[in-house]
Amino acid sequence: MLRCIAIDDEELALELLEDNIKKVPYLQLVASCSNPLEALKIMQDQPVDLVFVDIQMPGLNGLQFIQSCPVQCMFILITAYEKYALEGYNLNVVDYLLKPVELKRFIQACNKANEIYQLKQNQGKETVQSDYFFVNADYGLYKVEKADIIYIEGLKDYIKIHLKSSSKPVITRISLKTLEEQLPSAQFVRIHKSYIVSVAAITSIRRGSVFLNNAELPLSDMYKEKLFGIIGHIE
Repeated sequence: MLRCIAIDDEELALELLEDNIKKVPYLQLVASCSNPLEALKIMQDQPVDLVFVDIQMPGLNGLQFIQSCPVQCMFILITAYEKYALEGYNLNVVDYLLKPVELKRFIQACNKANEIYQLKQNQGKETVQSDYFFVNADYGLYKVEKADIIYIEGLKDYIKIHLKSSSKPVITRISLKTLEEQLPSAQFVRIHKSYIVSVAAITSIRRGSVFLNNAELPLSDMYKEKLFGIIGHIE
């Protein structure tokens, strides 16, 4: 769970922000604050992973708050003024949302924060490989069994996970590289910039293509050597 705080000096805007946060299953709302100073006091007493903060506020504004915040956490800026976008990105915020914020766009920003959080949690740790993982899909968390995966297709900022158990792929907003790092290299192999396949699902390889039971996928020259090494290709 991502522990978060919402900050906005407008009562209605704060209520809408609270409502959106409660709709995201992996967010836990620690507190709602009408000003940054109130939030700073709370952050000194309890851990916070993510802060949603408005920019235009009297006294200490959102940008000043981020610059002066002594706590290491992630920030998502929310404002009615697009002119602050560059300043926000210069502060390395996770995302920048313009009011009125649509729920779909809000969830996209939260997904980015969750992906960053999960990567940081795993950095420097020796983790036991599990047989499954969870991804954000259809406004919730979806459990994917590794043994159920046929292949994974990259589409810009999204990926499609094609499964044995379903004719409908799981679509999630995450990079192919990020997911590749979570998969055991002996069981899954990159065959193209846009495809990762389960080694067990491969039926044949010929003429620059990898054939599965239900698909033909392109094989790039740069990935051939690694693929042949994994499958034990014999000349």
